[in-house]
Amino acid sequence: MAFKHKEKNEEKFLDVDASMQGSLSFKDAVNLRINGKFEGNLDTKGNLAIGPHAEVNAHIIGDNVIVAGKVKGDILARQKLILHPSANIEGKIKTARLTIQEGARFEGECLMLHDLFNSEELAEYLEIDINSVTDWATNGKMPAVKVGDEWKFERKAIDDWIATGKVH
Repeated sequence: MAFKHKEKNEEKFLDVDASMQGSLSFKDAVNLRINGKFEGNLDTKGNLAIGPHAEVNAHIIGDNVIVAGKVKGDILARQKLILHPSANIEGKIKTARLTIQEGARFEGECLMLHDLFNSEELAEYLEIDINSVTDWATNGKMPAVKVGDEWKFERKAIDDWIATGKVH
């Protein structure tokens, strides 16, 4: 595993070439590349790239996810998901924007994220109980707008709220 730190205006890169098992979670934005084998959970901010020779069996959450290797598991790409021609995905994907290049293989379900969620959609997006979403919205703990009898949540506002660490 190598960590390369570049000069001030350039971004940080973290390359994982080894075989790993477990959970990787990043609170700050990072450019993570998986080139080996990984099994477990990946929760990233920033960019996640799965290299062409990588084999990943994981639940993946990231802002921008680029896949060129094999992935078995669910992927939540908050901003975009790109599947290169060598990509082989088996599982559920959720993303705001999706690019599938010719030759990529995808077997599973796809859900396109909307810019506006209702309570049920937000609970699924955040992977929490719907009662928590309703309580937080009612008590003003999360950004929400009441439209009639229903709460509405803007995805960007929710993502920013999560990034500030104000999640209770």
